[in-house]
This record gives sequence, C-alpha cells and structure tokens, in this order.
Amino acid sequence: MTRLLLAAATLAAGLAFAQSDYPSRPITMIVPFPPGGVADITGRPVAEAMGRYLKQTVVVENKAGAGGGVGMAYVAKSKPDGYTVLMALASISVIPEADKILGRDPMYQFDQLVPVARFTADPTVLAVRADGPYKSVKELLEAAKKAPGTIPYGSSGNYGTMHVPMEMLGQTAGVKMLHVPFTGAGPAIVALLGGQVEALSTGPSTVIGHAKGGKVRILATWGDRRHPRFPKSRP
Repeated sequence: MTRLLLAAATLAAGLAFAQSDYPSRPITMIVPFPPGGVADITGRPVAEAMGRYLKQTVVVENKAGAGGGVGMAYVAKSKPDGYTVLMALASISVIPEADKILGRDPMYQFDQLVPVARFTADPTVLAVRADGPYKSVKELLEAAKKAPGTIPYGSSGNYGTMHVPMEMLGQTAGVKMLHVPFTGAGPAIVALLGGQVEALSTGPSTVIGHAKGGKVRILATWGDRRHPRFPKSRP
C-alpha cells in the first residue's frame, strides 16, 4: 500500500497556526525523492493547492537519497516554524527502525515529525516491461526459482515502499531476486523501460502513463483497494 503523508517538524503546526500572520513568507515542501515518483507527482499539485489556500508560495524541493531518508531527516531537523514541510511515503516510519536493527544511528527519529494530513492510500502494482518475457506473476516467480538472485528488480531505495513489497513477495513465494536500489521511483522506472531491471512494485500514478502507452505490463495489484484503471491480479 502506498500512502502519502504531509508532515512537518515537531511542534511546527502548533507554533505556526498560533501566529495570526502565518504564513508571512514562502513555505518549502521537501519531496525526498527525485521527480517522477509518486511523492513528487502528488506533492506538486498539493503544493499548488496549498499555495492558493494559504495565499503564499509553496516551493517544492527534491532532496533524494537513502530511500528518502535524506529528505526526511532534513525536515525532521529543520526549524519547527511551519515553513518546512515533508511529502512522505509510509517508509517514514520504517527507515529509523531499520537503522536500529542494523546497529546504525538513525538518520532521524519518528517523533521529530508531526503528521499534518494524509493524501492518498493507493494500492501497489507489480510492473514489468510489456515486451519482456513475463506475462504473469507465476512466470516471474518460476523464473526466479530457476535462477536465484539473478533477476533484477528496481526500487526507490532500501526499506522503502518499492523495496519492502518485493521482499515480502520473495519471502512468501520462497524465491530470491536481485535488489537494485535507485534514488527514487522515477529513475527505477527509467531502468525498467531501458531493460536494466526486470520488475518493480510502485504506486499506480508512476506507471499508469506507460501502461496506457503499451510499454509496461501490470502483473498484480496489491492493497485493500483496486485501482480502477488497472486489471485485477493474475495468478
């Protein structure tokens, strides 16, 4: 499930809205991934709508890296004055825990951020190239069983919303594929179209244009809601 959350540094909302003249200057919305991914695709129209409502400019700034951790940490450590907000994915709560499990100092703590609003709760789709060899999930998994650890799939980075679903699929099916992390969904999709990776899981908005254009095949839809423009999952 791909969820998009608008968050800000702790206490930002309370401090900001207590000020009668807020916002008195432009607001920066940090998107922790490159252009082309679901956070960027959603964040830009949200920023425009926020700007109209608040009668102040909302500037979108892409800060990619570490599966979104760089941009998330930037906002978590920013001044809590309501002028820096974050368009985050569900991985916002996963990355600090993954750092702890791996014995690393977390890039940020979840309690350094406060949720402001949720914008989407889309399903995740499993996508391959339309001209590739896989026409069903069964074919992809059978190929992975025959050649463990060799079929590459792309993601937006370790422990992100594109990485975890693929690892869950592999664990459930008892197969191992080769994880190739990128800085975001945009570069991962470019790699899929170019043949550098064979599959990826992502939010529908990032691949719908390519699917309608006949360049991408959707093998499955995961989540508790079906996307009306995609077919049901295939076995």
